[in-house]
Amino acid sequence: MADLINLTIDGRAVQAAPGTLVIEAAKKAGIEIPAFCYYEGLSLQGACRMCLVEVEKFPKLQVGCTLPVAEGMVVHTDSPTVQQARKGTLEFLLTNHPLDCPVCDKGGECELQDMVFRYGVGESRYIETKHHVDEKQWSPVVYFDAPRCILCYRCVRVCGEGMGVNALGIVNRGVLAEIGPNEGDHLECDECGNCIDICPVGALTSGIYRYQTRPWEMNHVGTICTHCSGGCKTTLGVRNDQVIRGNNRDRSGINGEFLCLKGRYAFDFLESEERLQTPMKRVDGKLEPISWAEALELAASKLKDAKNPGVIGSTRTTNEESYYLQKFARQGLKTSNIDHIRTGDVTTLIDALSGKTDALATIGDLYTTKAALIIGADLAQQQPFMAYQLRANWRHHQSHTYTITPGPVREDQYSVGAVRCDAGKELDQLESLRDKLKAEASLVIIYGDCVKGDGVRKLVAFGDSLGIPVKYIPLVDYTNSRGALDMGVASDLEPGYKPAAKTGLSVAQMIAAKDLDVLWVVGEDPLRGKDLGSTSAFVIVQDMFLTETAQKADLVLPSASNYEKTGTVTNVTGEVQKLKRAAKTMGAKADLEIMGLIAKEMGLNLGIWTPDKVFDEIRKTVKGYNVPLPVVASGGAAQSQPVNGRVPSNYNPAEIDSDDNTLFTSGTLGRYSKIMNSVMEAPGGLYK
Repeated sequence: MADLINLTIDGRAVQAAPGTLVIEAAKKAGIEIPAFCYYEGLSLQGACRMCLVEVEKFPKLQVGCTLPVAEGMVVHTDSPTVQQARKGTLEFLLTNHPLDCPVCDKGGECELQDMVFRYGVGESRYIETKHHVDEKQWSPVVYFDAPRCILCYRCVRVCGEGMGVNALGIVNRGVLAEIGPNEGDHLECDECGNCIDICPVGALTSGIYRYQTRPWEMNHVGTICTHCSGGCKTTLGVRNDQVIRGNNRDRSGINGEFLCLKGRYAFDFLESEERLQTPMKRVDGKLEPISWAEALELAASKLKDAKNPGVIGSTRTTNEESYYLQKFARQGLKTSNIDHIRTGDVTTLIDALSGKTDALATIGDLYTTKAALIIGADLAQQQPFMAYQLRANWRHHQSHTYTITPGPVREDQYSVGAVRCDAGKELDQLESLRDKLKAEASLVIIYGDCVKGDGVRKLVAFGDSLGIPVKYIPLVDYTNSRGALDMGVASDLEPGYKPAAKTGLSVAQMIAAKDLDVLWVVGEDPLRGKDLGSTSAFVIVQDMFLTETAQKADLVLPSASNYEKTGTVTNVTGEVQKLKRAAKTMGAKADLEIMGLIAKEMGLNLGIWTPDKVFDEIRKTVKGYNVPLPVVASGGAAQSQPVNGRVPSNYNPAEIDSDDNTLFTSGTLGRYSKIMNSVMEAPGGLYK
């Protein structure tokens, strides 16, 4: 490592690595240099002139966001000269800026407002009428108010560099310049809203949040997005038990400030008119409302009398709920017929990696790895945060990305090796990249559901043959797909990938079975487009909506979403994170509470069913889940470590099938999110 450079900032001795910008060196020393156009991780713009600093022996003020540190440099960030310059900058910015802070959605969170309070003067020398331009709506979720814009170009850069979309650009030149969509009068993009959150003023505002409330009137609850398996943290703004806004401006999760459309806006399913709020029982062929007491008694009676029950778990329920459900099935119902819909082959990978250490990648590894190979996945569509990490790695560290896909993907824009093939033939193309991959210092391999069964073993053997450090990420679809498998909601595996004493029926086998007398479905829709083989089976469904499966049920129990419960979930890379309850829907109960009440009604002793007690049991009994509790409890992510040994499994790989969600679909929840369905790009498609 190169020797550190010594400099002085505001009389304080500072050391920084060569090439460090003055604004960053000051920040690490606890000294703030204000800036509007500068944003960590994006290219340098040098447009706003708010970060001017005084450097001794320099003839004039310097731009702190583009000036690298130098040995012996003496910097003054708050001298009278600097303060006067900042006042002048603010006066120019406010020339046409409307004084509508009382109604602007950015009020209380506006960087310009903060700087005016700190450096601004009480009155302006400009008395001319301000130039006004009408507000524009670019999409259902993005509005633009040109007079508020200070042309910092943050939105343009985050859209182009961060997302790789380039939906925004600059229209006109000079005093007429303004931000505009590259499609004319509308946005055609990921509709992620990152441009709104990164805007330092109120020029870009949310179509969901605008004119609703003020930041200080909300409770801000940090929880985990309930859509894909990336594990992004979203901070939900809640007022009167209603979620009004989603963002992660405090960068408290593994995703920093990044969120896609789902994490930022697609919480509106909570308020859907189709949410279930009361239990229902089938009477004379129709579902009729009943009380919770009657519903729990009926469920307990049917499950207690069941001779051959089947249980289907969810990829969206918490680890605690998944663990308790399999415990209920195996110990309470004495059945091995428990499974969930699998969307990626994790089990075979863990078995194939037996004896290897440090072979399962984290989300953070995608930002530091020297190379990545994507097999059979449209990453920007299916795992947008992973795609964001790889793009940032390429921009900041010049990493290499390789793709083997059946169609074009966004990663092709910067890949050093893009291979096209027919769907299902991806592994046949590995040899064409062998020489390039062998030359890399390290590699992360990301694969979709096209690689399963023996294909996973073939992939690991290929990785071993490269002679370099290789890590793997098996893609799965939903927020707790990985957790459901880890917790033993599987016909062939108990918690921690322990072989089941007896292999039960898989989801497909349960649906086709003729002799099931009870089918208990928790948070899943396995009968969508299908009929249950056992027409005499009593079907119990716990769900938020009247899905196709719920419509065919004999008893429906309204359940809470992940935004309405506490617990933990495990993301696609095995990182455990904590959910926090943000809202509540009248009449709905958390799945764990429902299961606990049924167990109580049946007279079963399965232990206390509160989330913290169940998680304590998980940490003690599930291999790999003895994660540091303070890290998880404080909102961090801790990677679980599955057993480092053989995992015998006879599961049929043909039953592993991804839903192939896009940015604008998310299984059942996607169907009930008006926002996801209102953007012009919805529902979208892969490899386009």
